[in-house]
Amino acid sequence: MNSGLAVTSPTAELHACLDRLATIEPSRLGDEEQARLLLELSRAESRLAGLRLALLAVAEKAQTARRAGAASTGQWAARLVHADGGDTQRQVGLATGLDGHAPTRRALSEGKISPAHAEVIVRADRQLPATVSPEQRSAVERSLLTRAETLSPSSLRRVARRALSAIEPDRAVVDAHEDAILRDEEAEARARTRLSLHDDHDGTVSGRFTVPTLQGHLLRKILETVTAPRRGRLGSLLAQSGAAHGVHTDWDHARGTAFCELLEHLPTDHLHPRTAATVVVTLDDATLRGAVAAAGLDTGDSISSGEARRLACNAGVMPAVLGGRSEVLDLGRLKRLFSPSQRIALGLRFKTCAADGCERPFAWCELHHRRPWSRQGPTDLADAVPLCHFHHQRIHDTGFVHASLPDGSVRFSRRR
Repeated sequence: MNSGLAVTSPTAELHACLDRLATIEPSRLGDEEQARLLLELSRAESRLAGLRLALLAVAEKAQTARRAGAASTGQWAARLVHADGGDTQRQVGLATGLDGHAPTRRALSEGKISPAHAEVIVRADRQLPATVSPEQRSAVERSLLTRAETLSPSSLRRVARRALSAIEPDRAVVDAHEDAILRDEEAEARARTRLSLHDDHDGTVSGRFTVPTLQGHLLRKILETVTAPRRGRLGSLLAQSGAAHGVHTDWDHARGTAFCELLEHLPTDHLHPRTAATVVVTLDDATLRGAVAAAGLDTGDSISSGEARRLACNAGVMPAVLGGRSEVLDLGRLKRLFSPSQRIALGLRFKTCAADGCERPFAWCELHHRRPWSRQGPTDLADAVPLCHFHHQRIHDTGFVHASLPDGSVRFSRRR
């Protein structure tokens, strides 16, 4: 009972203090008062974060989560405060890492540094060579704490790569250690590289990506070049449009538009097969000439007639009707692999994998001979069937047979 009162009383006082702070009207404060309040609030946030990390470290050691039926301390904390499990688990990692860094833990509890600074310092200690003594590690920690009071976490991170200089006079050794850290960071970044795309079914596709710093800055520079008012065509147009309407340019929208332009102009000549990175738009001659009708994509989606005509201005147009100068689509036994022209032509008939019930888009598919090439099957359009990688492997598995259905799809069954 006493322990409950010991917790409740200080936290009640804390909330009462916050209630009094909430009565302050920032608009009535002078510049110096605003700056002082911002500094004090930031210091208070760091002190509270330090207390939170200390609590998480104790809970981790005491295995509080297990008694509460949670799989980990991070999960237990996330459930209590309705936070994301990944964030709380990272906080648990920092909390346990601070156990061996009393000076850093104390600086955080006093509000001299932020949790982000503390994370940089703990990581820097882990990256020191195994030959560094405890006394030398303490010297490195003190050096980084001094810099942390005047640097942002990102700036401190760059300094921390050369933290060894606090105890190592040989610059060549420090340079080599920094290079090794960068190599490890690059390898870790490559392992964490991800790209996810989601069709919102409202005319947009949302996505999220994580790429290494180098490639991220390359993308940023390309987009900034396209959108910069004084350098890029698109940026100039957007800036002029914004000025004309008396509004500020939405730069997030500008970068999104620039990204679309970048995607449409990516070179695909070096890809094999090139058609794998080609979106095929199907429309009739009347629509191409100005009629209003939707145009189909080989991914199974549709676009407006205006968008299709815009793409036709810069894209290659291949007639898929009689009367045009068509390419040979039947190759007989002259070639084993289907040609890009055959793939495009087949995409006019199939929108997905031909396996019955499979909805993987045609763009993902590989072309399969209905009658195997090894059994004298021809490389003709009529003999081609698109299959996703999974079903293409399965169709070559001797444990399965397939039969063509009237609509051109393929049904699998286990061989009896």
